[in-house]
Amino acid sequence: MAFAVTYSSSTAISSSSFSRSSASSDLKVPQIGSFRLADRHATVNLSQKRCAVKPVNAEPKRNDSIVPLAATIVAPEISEKVEVEDYERLAKELDHASPLEIMDKALEKFGNDIAIAFSGAEDVALIEYAKLTGRPFRALVRSKGLFSFYEGGHQECCRVRKVRPLRRALKGLRAWITGQRKDQSPGTRSEVPVVQVDPVFEGLDGGIGSLVKWNPVANLDGKDIWNFLRAVNVPVNSLHAQGYVSIGCEPCTRPVLPGQHEREGRWWWEDAKAKECGLHKGNLKQDSAAAQLNGNGNGAAHANGTATQSDIFNSQSLVTLSRTGIENLARLESRKEPWLVVLYAPWCPFCQAMEESYVELAKKLAGSGVKVAKFRADGEQKEYAQRELQLGSFPTILFFPKHSSKPIKYASEKRDVDSLMAFINALR
Repeated sequence: MAFAVTYSSSTAISSSSFSRSSASSDLKVPQIGSFRLADRHATVNLSQKRCAVKPVNAEPKRNDSIVPLAATIVAPEISEKVEVEDYERLAKELDHASPLEIMDKALEKFGNDIAIAFSGAEDVALIEYAKLTGRPFRALVRSKGLFSFYEGGHQECCRVRKVRPLRRALKGLRAWITGQRKDQSPGTRSEVPVVQVDPVFEGLDGGIGSLVKWNPVANLDGKDIWNFLRAVNVPVNSLHAQGYVSIGCEPCTRPVLPGQHEREGRWWWEDAKAKECGLHKGNLKQDSAAAQLNGNGNGAAHANGTATQSDIFNSQSLVTLSRTGIENLARLESRKEPWLVVLYAPWCPFCQAMEESYVELAKKLAGSGVKVAKFRADGEQKEYAQRELQLGSFPTILFFPKHSSKPIKYASEKRDVDSLMAFINALR
């Protein structure tokens, strides 16, 4: 195989000889792998992992009136073996290791190509563990904005303010360290390993599998984190003492009550199976795959694949809309009567919580000229509902006015009969 090395100079070398318009003496081509240009050395190391040498199919055409710009070097083909780390095996080896041991291994393997994601108490602990290893380390810390996009759930806001900046930062690394714990969010993090190939983000080399994700405190409980922080006496965010166990952006975070899970203070209006901002979106993979099996029938499997949930909002006062039915309703420019429709998933606890009030509302509105309906929008219907029906989270309630094709989304979290009735009366 032939290789060509391009050098941005008026000097050129062929495989046997070269000429310079301003030189009278002949120079010989040195051994393969290096050559001399004027008074500089340009060395090609053929054993390097990223070689600037590019294969060519033939010698470039010579033109005696123009000094050529390429030198052709004949070299044997290079076969390169790249050792691939088995991170599943490494995760099993470290599964019973302490966070300090895991942190030390992470910093040892990746050096300056790894950084700690910083947002909460777990990450304060991570920085303390990193200090205790005695190795150099760095953290990803940036100031966040104060606004939020409530439409479409929290995903748009998180994508703009957290996911995209992190994606840019991780592009310069080969690994990163997070404070995820298995008990932190049972709906999405119960299977988090101590080390893994990141399923979402890309690292320095680009492509899937180019970034390694370390979770040193995955096997610790929340109380273990706090016992450690008190033992080493390091400062933490003062909001923790005010009931904010899990801290996010101001509009999407609230304190939790005694006995509530820490994650209930984050995006409280959304299903527990979707409480991820996008930084750890890979945790949702198994849930979303199971949700695809739900289809649109009654008695479908729960999103976590462990239970069967019967349908809800069952009442003769309610109209059950199929996919065709909701599409026809949405297409109408003018309707005989207004419609109130709930987009729901039977496994969603927030949908279950409003079932009684919604059924009661349907009974109250029977014969009033307002149709009350339901459309199951999980499983294979979810993408359509998100795209065409403003579905952001479950439940989503839409009012289809009599003389308008565009539905109006109910924005409040108050789903009692009086609040829903006030919404309808204001629009009909």
